[in-house]
Amino acid sequence: MEIGNKLKGKPCRPYGSDKRMNIPENTLFTYPDISIYCNGVIHSEFDEDTSILPSVIIEILSPSTKNYDRNKKFKLYKDIPSLKEYIMIDSECVFVQSYHINEEKKWLLRGYKEISDTLTLVSMGFDIALSDIYYYVRF
Repeated sequence: MEIGNKLKGKPCRPYGSDKRMNIPENTLFTYPDISIYCNGVIHSEFDEDTSILPSVIIEILSPSTKNYDRNKKFKLYKDIPSLKEYIMIDSECVFVQSYHINEEKKWLLRGYKEISDTLTLVSMGFDIALSDIYYYVRF
């Protein structure tokens, strides 16, 4: 909800985990936990329910998926020409990793480990408090 509120009036729209995404460059089909598409949604050539070219992808890491999400999946996501930011939120402890691509096309990492930290979505131009992200989470 926080992301949706921050995007009001902007040309970007967030989607939940029921939004299927395809990466034509490497043929991956996946359902990110949250994806943000800017300037409209472009559908895959395969079907109307699959989209391509997100600007931001957010994954909630679970014990069974965290290694895949941090490594192989991120390598596959890097093939998306429109991707500006990849954020991974740990579900077992307060820990957020945020990658954003800079002007030199290099991925830069920022880590957040304190509930008092504020996550900066560089490409979207706003911040979200980790206390809001983890508000309903009980460890």
